[in-house]
Amino acid sequence: MSAAAAAPTAPARLLLVEDSETQALELRLLLESHGFAVERCVTAEAALDRLNEGLPDLVVADYHLPGMNGDEFTRQMRLSLRTRALPVLMLTGAQDGERQGLESGADAYIAKSTDRDLLVLRIRALLRERKGSVHSEAAGGSAFRRGRILVIDGSATYRTFFAGLLSQDGHAVETAASREAALAALDTPGAAFDCVTVDLNGHAYDGHALCSEIAERRRAASDAGGRQAFHLVCVAGSAPNKELLVAAFSAGADDVIVKTDGELLAMRVRGLVRRRLLEEDNQRVSGAFGARERALERARAEAEAAEARAALADALEQANRDLADANRRLTDAQAKLVQAAKMASLGELVAGIAHEINNPLAFILAHQGTVERVLGDVPEPDGDTGRRALGKARERVGSMRIGLTRIQDLVLNLRKFSRLDEGERALVDVPEAIETVLALLQHKLGDRITVTRDFSGRQQMHCTPALLNQVVMNILGNAADAISGDGMISISTIAEPDADLIRISDTGPGIPEELRERIFEPFFTTKPVGSGTGLGLAIAYSVVQAHSGTLSVEVAQGGGACFVIGIPRQADQP
Repeated sequence: MSAAAAAPTAPARLLLVEDSETQALELRLLLESHGFAVERCVTAEAALDRLNEGLPDLVVADYHLPGMNGDEFTRQMRLSLRTRALPVLMLTGAQDGERQGLESGADAYIAKSTDRDLLVLRIRALLRERKGSVHSEAAGGSAFRRGRILVIDGSATYRTFFAGLLSQDGHAVETAASREAALAALDTPGAAFDCVTVDLNGHAYDGHALCSEIAERRRAASDAGGRQAFHLVCVAGSAPNKELLVAAFSAGADDVIVKTDGELLAMRVRGLVRRRLLEEDNQRVSGAFGARERALERARAEAEAAEARAALADALEQANRDLADANRRLTDAQAKLVQAAKMASLGELVAGIAHEINNPLAFILAHQGTVERVLGDVPEPDGDTGRRALGKARERVGSMRIGLTRIQDLVLNLRKFSRLDEGERALVDVPEAIETVLALLQHKLGDRITVTRDFSGRQQMHCTPALLNQVVMNILGNAADAISGDGMISISTIAEPDADLIRISDTGPGIPEELRERIFEPFFTTKPVGSGTGLGLAIAYSVVQAHSGTLSVEVAQGGGACFVIGIPRQADQP
């Protein structure tokens, strides 16, 4: 069993429109004792406002109300698409109240003095009609059609009379004189009646038994989703007593009408058929609105799907861009790691070579000094040949001292440049570090490039040795490569209030403006293939950034390039 089937049936909701407190309390207690959920409004105006909030299953309204009467209240309900098919039971004490109530559009009439058991039976019959109508399939029918009525009566005279009376309202009427003919008409393929009238006092059949049988067929057809959820009206030869009414309603009748009052019979049937046609129209309109809503939902879903696809495409494009950026950053990081590894290996190599050179160099320098002292103590020999030989020896030993001293200075500069144990920031002597770099680049500078120095800035800078070793060496090396013939490189240090600057300018051809934004990109180089990797300035830029500094290029005074290194001063520095 499904969860919906297992759930208890909710009580039918009734809206009671009654201005009398006494009668309203009496009716409310009666109806709630029979399992109905009752809500009360004092006036018709208040009831119309309440119907805007939600629809009950049935409205029980007094005909005589303050302000708007019950008949006008019912007419207002019939003008609204939402409420025009809602069942209305009219309560009145007027002599001609039944006709007034039915003419205003009420579905049933009952006098206030009627037995309370019959009132409850009447309400249950109306609710049963509404339930059956909900399961019909009239939504797919034509926009306009005639009501279809089956009259079951054993008297040919009454059949003819009822058929003629109901045909005057435009209904299509069929008649049946016996139980077999009635059931055959109901079982005819395509037959779908809106109302079936049964004579309870017919001599050719048992009226109550036939009424029960027809009601059972109606219930079965309704449960199966068929269209035969018709109204069943029982016709009595005279005013029915309570026992007859109870038996008729218990058998499944929706209404009981006195046979002799043809006009009232026509009004009752007219009201029943009218409500059924209204319910069909409501379902047709609801179906049209439902189709439109479904079309809108499909269009909305397609638009949302298109937006989702566009968003997915944008996300994919963004992911591709992010992946490309990540690949580029990975490539940059790999390049920096390769360069760092190369510099570390180079530093280790330089330190090792410097150490290996320094040991025999010290040995040679010691012996050179000994030889020089011994030659100085040798007395002057006799003869020109001996004196010339001794002077030449002394001169060669002096030249050896100069060469060995230069080798010693070069080894010292290599050891200073390597400084593998000084990766942390410290106070670095700026002029000394720059002179060390210039000494190592002497093979590039030679005699063709003149270097001018202006160390008017602060003597010491708080940085890592790599800042002055690697960054300055890259810039000076590029400047030397850019100068094809004779030229000049100017190095100056400047102390500003918040930073220390190092300016390196050359007299080379300079850097075109369109390339200045790219010279710090990894692997970008203007040198011929095989002459450079394009990593020097990129590494230099990353080293300066690690110091939270700046590295920029501008046009030098002589037209060449001018690189400016700016390192912010530490808070604890003077």
